[in-house]
Amino acid sequence: MTERWPHLLPHHGRFDYAPITQRPDYVWPNGARLAVYLGFNLEHFAFGDGLGARIGPPSAEPDVLNHGWREYGNRVGAWRCLELFDQLGLKTGALINTALYDHCPELVAACVTRGDELIGHGHSNAERQAEFDEAGERALLLRCAGRIQAASGAAPTGWLSPWISESHATPDLLAETGYRYTLNWCHDDQPTRMRTRSGQPLWAVPYPQELNDIPMIVARQMDAKDFCAMVRDNFDEMRQQATRQPLVMGLALHPYIVGQPYRLRHLRPVLEAFAAARDRGEIWFTTPGEICRHMERLAIERPDAF
Repeated sequence: MTERWPHLLPHHGRFDYAPITQRPDYVWPNGARLAVYLGFNLEHFAFGDGLGARIGPPSAEPDVLNHGWREYGNRVGAWRCLELFDQLGLKTGALINTALYDHCPELVAACVTRGDELIGHGHSNAERQAEFDEAGERALLLRCAGRIQAASGAAPTGWLSPWISESHATPDLLAETGYRYTLNWCHDDQPTRMRTRSGQPLWAVPYPQELNDIPMIVARQMDAKDFCAMVRDNFDEMRQQATRQPLVMGLALHPYIVGQPYRLRHLRPVLEAFAAARDRGEIWFTTPGEICRHMERLAIERPDAF
């Protein structure tokens, strides 16, 4: 056989390579160098069909064990997390499946009341977005935005695909349907401006696949105390790194995982450290949408840099 790509490898064309050490400098609001946010994933799954994280081996449908474990997050875990967030005054970027409006609208309403940002996260995490054709994908993006606006008062500006699943056209479709940023790409510690076929801007805001309870606790079977120690180490190291470049640190949480009481016990001091650093003015504790808006303003002020 011959080489498949003897010269240039296939490239997505969305942005160019740029070393983190050779980029324009800027600051976050209040002069902060590290922006920190919580990505709070609120999801609903079809019963007896489709995809979903598992605590035990998959069973013949209806898989009551794994469906019930995930549903614990909506009934109990999310509410315990919100109580903790309230105690510390921490807002979140709430990544919501629009199926929640049919299943547990009280949970979405609680996030709206708290002032959390609502971010589009598909209709259900029981399906993958990349399996839709372009017309179906466009319809999904529009339907989710319309449902969130009608039920909660404002259309989402950001999107995270269920299972981080994209087609080749997803960034183009996001820009064309009114979204201003995506969380799908985990390639950087700073926001990246993406190219789209229409020329409409779309920002990739960093979303973590390491500081994320599903790949770490479920896939790698990491203990809660080790996961939280990892988050704290990452936080301390990024605060040191951010003296040289402005950075973004997200923490992705799913309430059926971290909402389990023994895991929440380990998460509590980590979030207390976030709140204390915020109160001392050492970080900008924010949401992905606010990060996007800040970058949009910088791009207007410094068009040659961004």
